[in-house]
Amino acid sequence: MTDWKPNASLEVLRQRSEMLSTIRKFFAERNVLEIETPLLCRNAATDVFIKSFEVSVTSKTTTEKRYLQTSPEYAMKRMLAAGSGPIFQICKSFRAEESSRLHNSEFTMLEWYRPAFSMFELMDEVELLVSCLCDAGSIPRFSYRELFIKHLQFDPHIISPTELKNIAEKKMELSGEGFSSTDYLQLLMDKCVEPLMPAMCFVFDYPVAQCALSKIEEDDQGQAVARRFEFYGQGMEIANGYLELTDSNEQRRRIENDIEERKQRGLASYSIDERLLAALDSGLPTCSGVALGIDRLLMLVTGNSSIDQVLSFTDTTA
Repeated sequence: MTDWKPNASLEVLRQRSEMLSTIRKFFAERNVLEIETPLLCRNAATDVFIKSFEVSVTSKTTTEKRYLQTSPEYAMKRMLAAGSGPIFQICKSFRAEESSRLHNSEFTMLEWYRPAFSMFELMDEVELLVSCLCDAGSIPRFSYRELFIKHLQFDPHIISPTELKNIAEKKMELSGEGFSSTDYLQLLMDKCVEPLMPAMCFVFDYPVAQCALSKIEEDDQGQAVARRFEFYGQGMEIANGYLELTDSNEQRRRIENDIEERKQRGLASYSIDERLLAALDSGLPTCSGVALGIDRLLMLVTGNSSIDQVLSFTDTTA
């Protein structure tokens, strides 16, 4: 057997260590509290595009389902509702997807929340952090609408489902049924927009159907949009942030819709995290939060093209 050695070079592993130290220093200087939350929980993310690992936990009398967390988001929001103030966490996260150039099923996540921050203020802070780690300069920002109009000549917020389907099928030679408007937009983003974006940029104000756990507000053109953003580097999605939804009734409705869509797609069925909703009921402060992939950020900083090159051991060697 010859694959016992680490995948990443020792130099890259040293750079990882230095990056983590810099991140902790960055937040310490801003009085953001580092916390830890469980990796194994009773509930899973209901997002139809996220697959969770299920684990059986057996005691003397019972066997319960638990899930490796795809993000510490739910637990961190419970902390915020309890009055934690600004918080951050560096932890392992897990997603049940096939390994690829950009994905390992176990990866390192940096997630932080800022009470009273707007989405744009949090984008400013992401830019500051990235600038501490590499020569980022001023990172350009584009609305989702702006990119689609520039590269595909249509407004993604108002295009009809039929017209969107026709464009997607023509651009990507798709055929058949089973694609939603969100699926088509995501495919067009992946294949036709992302390759044309600058080396680093922010994309913000997504279609309402992609709101996930973000607030919906009107933009400067009076169009309802999801107040969320993504940070891209070298064509990779590195961070995903929201102006966080604080309404427990609206959050319940979205989770129920996710559960129904999972059923229609034949995906695993998950229950509602009632503790999350109870936390929102008690009063989640107005805040913005962001999840950032440490491994992909390290790829950006070191110039490596595969996630395997920045991990000590991968899905195939762990």
